[in-house]
Amino acid sequence: MLHAHSLRKSYGALLAVSDVSFSIGHGEILGYVGPNGAGKSTTVKMLAGLLQPTSGEVLFNGRSIHHDLASYKQHVGYVPEEPNLYPYLTAREYLDMVGTLRNMPRPLRLQKIDELLRLFSLHPQRHTALSSYSKGMRQKVLLISGLMHNPDLIIFDEPLSGLDVTSAFVFRRLVTTLARQGKAIFYCSHVLEVVEKLCTHLLILKKGTVVAHGKTRTVLDTLNQPSLEETFAQLVPEIDAAGVAEQIAGVVCST
Repeated sequence: MLHAHSLRKSYGALLAVSDVSFSIGHGEILGYVGPNGAGKSTTVKMLAGLLQPTSGEVLFNGRSIHHDLASYKQHVGYVPEEPNLYPYLTAREYLDMVGTLRNMPRPLRLQKIDELLRLFSLHPQRHTALSSYSKGMRQKVLLISGLMHNPDLIIFDEPLSGLDVTSAFVFRRLVTTLARQGKAIFYCSHVLEVVEKLCTHLLILKKGTVVAHGKTRTVLDTLNQPSLEETFAQLVPEIDAAGVAEQIAGVVCST
C-alpha cells in the first residue's frame, strides 16, 4: 500500500534523512525507531505530505502522493506527536470541523463523533473547551480525529503520549485490531517495549540512515538479541547508558 523509495531530506548542509526505503502492506505495522535526531520526525512529515523530499518519493498504491496530495490525505489518518488543537473549540466542535474537512457525510460524522467520544470516556466533556483538557484528554481527541474517517493508512507519532495506563492498554489492542482489519500502520515511538510487542515489522534509524529493517522477530533473531531494547543498544551505541547513569547518580547523591 505505502512504499517509501530512497527518501532523502536535507536542510542546507544538514542531511536529516539519507536513502530510507521501506514498504507497508495491508495488515502490517511498521515500528520506526531511533534516537533523537535520527530523522524520525522528518520521515513522518514526508509520509504525511507535510514535507517534500529532497530526492526519492513516497508512493501510495503505486502513485506518488504528490501527484494528488489532497486525494492521498483522504486515505491517511495522521496522529502527530504534539496535540496542537484549537483551544477555544469544544471536543465535539473540533471533531466536527475535522470530519467536515474529511468530507464525511454529516449524519455519519455526528454519529461517529458521539460514539467515539463515549468509547474514549470523553462524552461528558464533549461541550467543554479543549483548553481545559488534560494532555491525555487532548491526545484522545487527536486519536479520534485521526481515525474517525476510516483511513487505509494510519501514521502514529508517539501516540501514547499523555495516556493513562488503562487508555494505553486499550490503544495497544486497538492498533492490533485495526491491523487485522487490513489497515497499514506506521508506528513511530521511543517506547521500545510497546514497539516490540505491537509491530510486525521494524526499522531502526541512526543519523538518518537505516541500520536494521525487516520482520521484527527476524531482526531480533539475526542479531541474536532477546529484546528490541538490547538490539537497539547494540545497533545505536550512542552512549554508555549504564556508565552515564552511574555518573548522574553520583552527582545527585553527592554531599
